[in-house]
Amino acid sequence: MSTKKREVIWGGAIMGAEIRAKGAREAAKEAARDADRAEAQAWSVRMEGYGGPAQPSPTIAQCLNGGLGWLEVECGRCKTRASLPLDAIRRPRDTPIWKLEASLKCRSCQKGRYAPPVRIIKLTETREITPYRWVHPDEDR
Repeated sequence: MSTKKREVIWGGAIMGAEIRAKGAREAAKEAARDADRAEAQAWSVRMEGYGGPAQPSPTIAQCLNGGLGWLEVECGRCKTRASLPLDAIRRPRDTPIWKLEASLKCRSCQKGRYAPPVRIIKLTETREITPYRWVHPDEDR
């Protein structure tokens, strides 16, 4: 077999292998996204329906990869609910969601240095709670 013919045959085999590898990578990414979404939804259902257990929980990265980018929380005192975007939380992406609960505090009923803790309700795809409308104290309401 001539050298040129060998190069064409091997070149075709290499190109085919590269195409199959690219397809396999895309399928693996899609499978990981589906697995992350399923894990985050299962945890969210446990939290909303039964109030826990909070551990083990998915990480921030798993929630974002699965498409659940909002965390709904509720104040234990005043029962105010809020939706927080997970991509705006300044924590490493490998932080489990349950670890965020201790650092979240209610701003509505904050008294001086004390702010009551909040509890996690569920994960959502979109913001479900309307944000507070900021009004300057001098403006008419």
